[in-house]
Amino acid sequence: MITIRRADERGHFDHGWLNTYHTFSFADYYDPKHVLFRSLRVINEDYVAPGRGFGMHPHRDMEIITYVLDGEITHRDSMGNGSTIRRGDVQRMTAGTGVLHSEFNDSPEQELHLLQVWISPEKKGLEPGYEQRKFEDPEKADALRLIASRDGRDGSVMIHQDADVFSSVLAENSELKHTFLPGRSGWLQVASGTIEVNRKDFLKAGDGAAVTDETEIALRGVKGASEFLLFDLA
Repeated sequence: MITIRRADERGHFDHGWLNTYHTFSFADYYDPKHVLFRSLRVINEDYVAPGRGFGMHPHRDMEIITYVLDGEITHRDSMGNGSTIRRGDVQRMTAGTGVLHSEFNDSPEQELHLLQVWISPEKKGLEPGYEQRKFEDPEKADALRLIASRDGRDGSVMIHQDADVFSSVLAENSELKHTFLPGRSGWLQVASGTIEVNRKDFLKAGDGAAVTDETEIALRGVKGASEFLLFDLA
C-alpha cells in the first residue's frame, strides 16, 4: 500500500530567515496522524536565508542526518567538530547522551536548502558521534545509492538503527526498483522533480509516501531530473 503525504499537507512556518516544512510533528507543529513512521521521526525541509542559521542548541538520543540540496552549511558542536557541508555531503550526528551544535548559512548571497532527518536510535544513552561523507551526483544517477545504514556498508554513514537510507537522482523515463524484505516498510521523500510510483501514483517535490505491505516498488522519472530519498525501515 502506498499512502501519500502531499507537500502542501505538511506543517509550514515562514520565520523570514527560515522557511521550513515538517513532514512529521515537530516543535510547534503537531499532527496526531503524522507523528512518526517506524523509526523515522523527522523530515524537515529547510530554506535558510544568507547569513542566518541556528545558534548553539541541544539534542539527545537521536540519529540526525543532514542532506544538503543547495548551498552550504557551517557546523560546530560540543564534540569539537567544525565543518562545512555542501551539496553531495551527508552528515550523521549521534546525539546520544547529549550534544550541543550550531548550523549557519555563512554565504552572504546564496540561500541554503536542505533536508534534516531524525531517526530514533536502537537504544538511549549512546556515546555522541559525528561522521560526514560525500556522495557525488554521478553515484546517484539512475541508481539507489546507499548513504546511511546500520553497518556503514558501501561507504555509507553509520546510524544506530536498523534502517537503510538511499539517495537517487533519476533521469526522465529512467526506472528503478527496490525490494523490501518481509516485515519491512519504506518511506519515499521527493526533493525535486516528479516520480511515478508503481505505475499509478505521481509524487512531486515535497511529497512523501509511506510504503507498507509491499514487496517491491517501481520508480520512474517523469520530467527532468528527480532527486529523492528512500528509507527502508525495520
